Amino acid sequence: MLIYDISRDVFKSEIYSGDPKPSLNWISKIDFGSEYNLSQISLCTHTGTHIDAPFHYLNDGEKIDEIPLSRFYGACTVVTISGLITGEDMEHILPHCKKKVLLRGEGEALLTPSAVFVLSDYGVNLIGTDGLSLAMPDDDFEIHRELFLNNILIIEGLDLGSVDDGNYTLSAFPIKLGSLEAAPARAVLLAQEKGI
Repeated sequence: MLIYDISRDVFKSEIYSGDPKPSLNWISKIDFGSEYNLSQISLCTHTGTHIDAPFHYLNDGEKIDEIPLSRFYGACTVVTISGLITGEDMEHILPHCKKKVLLRGEGEALLTPSAVFVLSDYGVNLIGTDGLSLAMPDDDFEIHRELFLNNILIIEGLDLGSVDDGNYTLSAFPIKLGSLEAAPARAVLLAQEKGI
């Protein structure tokens, strides 16, 4: 079994405009004479590789700890595409994809409303991106909201640079943060070694 880490380091990740940067505070360090190392961090729940829950844009939507863990695991497809993605683009892509789709676009794979419609029509239940968002800043609210209304979860901030396009098993469980709208996740792709 091959395991590909597709998560970004929280402290090295690009930060969405307006979000706070993560911070690290060493409470104790062996280097400073303590018997143990102990640290404290502060970060926005949308830092690095993270999962948005419907509560992010829907006040009555599921919070991150209310989503069944099965939603974050299963067959997925990695696809390279960038620019504004239309419904027509999705019509060409999705017949070859699993129900979880990860977009590799060097941060420039951005959904249009028609793309969201086609994603829903094809029964996609999770969409991921290597960008900070799946939408242009002016469309962020509309795209996120429509995805959630169509029961499509969102993973942002993936690192897909070490994997090829194709089918994998995705495992991307969020940290259990009760009643919140998002949480960091350690996302990995699993693949069977060839020839075995």
